[in-house]
This record gives sequence, C-alpha cells and structure tokens, in this order.
Amino acid sequence: MKIHLIGIGGIGVSALAQYYLSKGYEVSGSDLVGSEITDLLKKKGAKIVIGNFAKNISKDFDLVVHSPAVKSNNPEYKKAKQFKIKTQSYPEALGDLTKEYYTIAVSGAHGKSTTTAMIALVLIKAGLDPTVIVGTKLKEFGGSNFRKGESKMLVIEACEYDDSFQQYQPKIVVTTNIDKEHLDYFKTFANVVKAFKNFIVKLPSDGSWVFNQDDSGIANIQIEGSKFKLNGYSLNQPERLKIKKIMKVPGKHNVSNALAVLQVARILSIPNNITFQALSEFEGTWRRFEIKKGKANAKKITVVSDYAHHPNEILATLNAAREKYKKKTIWCVFQPHQHQRTHYLFSDFVKTFQEVVIDKIIITDIYDVAGRETKTKSEGVSAKKLVEKINKESVTYLPMEKIENFVKENINSGDLLVIMGAGDVYKLVDRF
Repeated sequence: MKIHLIGIGGIGVSALAQYYLSKGYEVSGSDLVGSEITDLLKKKGAKIVIGNFAKNISKDFDLVVHSPAVKSNNPEYKKAKQFKIKTQSYPEALGDLTKEYYTIAVSGAHGKSTTTAMIALVLIKAGLDPTVIVGTKLKEFGGSNFRKGESKMLVIEACEYDDSFQQYQPKIVVTTNIDKEHLDYFKTFANVVKAFKNFIVKLPSDGSWVFNQDDSGIANIQIEGSKFKLNGYSLNQPERLKIKKIMKVPGKHNVSNALAVLQVARILSIPNNITFQALSEFEGTWRRFEIKKGKANAKKITVVSDYAHHPNEILATLNAAREKYKKKTIWCVFQPHQHQRTHYLFSDFVKTFQEVVIDKIIITDIYDVAGRETKTKSEGVSAKKLVEKINKESVTYLPMEKIENFVKENINSGDLLVIMGAGDVYKLVDRF
C-alpha cells in the first residue's frame, strides 16, 4: 500500500505515519518545515518533502491522509482529489484503526498526553503489548510518539478540536476534565460539553466511561439510560495517598491522572501492584514538566520545559513548580498560543497570572497557528495588552529575541526557569 500524508510533521499525523511504516507500507509525506519529527520519520523509512506541491502527489497512491489544518485549496489535496485518490483527515484515518482494535481513548481539555502515556506504560508492564498513539514523545518509545504492539489493544489521545474524536470507536473512554478550550471552533462552553457527551454516549453496551468526579465541567454531562459502565475517580479516594507518595511527576493534577489510570487498569483486570509499579517508574513526557539541568552563563539553574498553554494548565504547572521547589526563586517564560485562544480566554489568563505565586514572569508575543487563525476581533489581542491588564510588578513583556540575554544576565544560581507554551518557545530550552 502506498500512502502520502500532508502535514506529516504534526504530532498526530506523524504517529499515524509510523503506524503505516510498521505495517510495511510505502510512506511519503510533506510539511511546511523540517523538524526532529520529520528527521525521525526519515530514519524510519518515510520519504519526506518540505513544502506542499502538487507534484508530490502521484496517481499510484492508495491513500492521502491530511492534517485537519489542511484546507481544500492545498495543492496536494487538490491534486489528490483530481486523481480521485481516497483522501481522509487524520481523525478519519485514526477512526478506522479504532474499529480494528480494542481501543482506549483518552479525552479531556488537559492531561491527555500524560494520562495516555501512563496507561500505555501500565499495559506494557502488564504484558498486554498495546499499540500507542500519543501526542508527545516518550523516552520509553525511543523518543517517539508511537509504539507498535502485537496485541489487539490500541491506546490513543482523543482530541475534541474540530469534533475530531467523534470519528473514534473506543471500548473505554477516559475524560480527565472539560474546560473552555478550542472556543475558536466551539464558540461556547455549552457546545464543548455537548461534543464530549456526544462522544461518550457512543460507547457500546460493554464499554466503560472513566471520568473525573472532581471536575466541574464533567458535572455538566448527564448520562441517562446508557448501558455502558460508569467508572468515576476522585482525589477523595484513599488510593490517592499511595499514588501521591510514589509519583515522580509533581502536582495534584498528575495524581488525578494516575487515579484515572488505576481505574482503567482495574477494568482490564490488571493487579494494583503492577499499576503502582508502572506509575512509580513514570518520569514524565516531552514538555510536560520536563526537568533539565541548565546554565545561564556560568550560573547553574534548573530548567522545566512545559507545554501548558491554557490558563488552567498554566496554574496547575506553576503550582506544581512551587510545590516541588518551595524555596527556589522561580522564573517563568510564557508564550501565548494562538490569537483566538488568547482572545476568548483573555480574562482567565489575566486572573491566572495575577493569582499565581511566581517570582518573575516574562510573557512574549503570541504564537500564530497555521490554518487556525482567522480574521476576527481577536486581532486586537497582544502579549503587551495582556501584561498591561495583569498589571503586576513581577510580570513583564519581552520580545522573543531579547529573552535569552535578559534571563542569563538577571537569573541567579540555583533558580528555577519554567519555559512554557505550545508554540516554538521550547527552542529556548536548548539555550540554557
């Protein structure tokens, strides 16, 4: 089978590409820029082209898969349609896989990648040998976001954006939380809740919904008359104490994620001791409170790289930093992600940064997301305006090009530097 993927460098599409490679298919793909991910795909045997060109599509392709961000005027997409090649979005293609496996789908506004990774590692420890598609890189997977297993079990992230998760047909759905997220697509929180409910109620009668009883967003979902099993978890349950003691990753939110994993393991009849052992060995994932030793000129510092880009994620991450490093001076560099998210959640961002107890916060310019930004009233939103509204002495604005030198000159030995955001701010990490 010959498959081409448009937007192959994306965290989801690239995992699917690796799945196709593992099946022995001939795989090619294109993306606008090269990256560590496209380099990894090359090493695994994919043919990678930088740039979207009609000539990348040949008549003998059996399937063309595209990122949801790809528009109908994309030259490769247009050429595939012209040749009458079967085309699928990433969620549609992944949806086909979920029908072939016993699928565990992890949904929620926050915590999907970490929870997916934890579940995968528990299943591996239990000898269930799952195939895994996760939205981050794991060192246990050789720095990849994909693992090929030999069993009929599949663990995936189920993102709600664009209603993507409606394409999936899992046997177990985990919902970590429901929040005001992706409002550029959903417009209202009520629509977000409706989308999650529509996804959950599709579970088969022998399926299970694992959900966070502590989450106020999930409380908005009323499940009536469904035959699938309801498996709630809460920070009030006694197991939280053992989990909090054994976990290497900090934060109350990660204890909650681990409790979700425990519920999934019990549904699959995995003994608690195996689950606890796997959770105790979990050291986190790429850019989810990823701790590194760093230097600022000659000064030794600790650096945390984190993907948080929603106000509640930022609050959870920075609170976890303060909990873990009680006596350190903590710096944070934050890059807002997408103008529309910043617009819709502006007051929430302001409240978060006013509340959080961090010594020095630098906010840099908003990262634009290709294919996701449209002309709306969000055009007036900026990092400078966000900082002005926060109006706090410890919070300042700096353009990206000035951050490195400013931090290196002003940070002290022993300080903690959190570099946070879902855009390209992670590149700063290597400079420390």
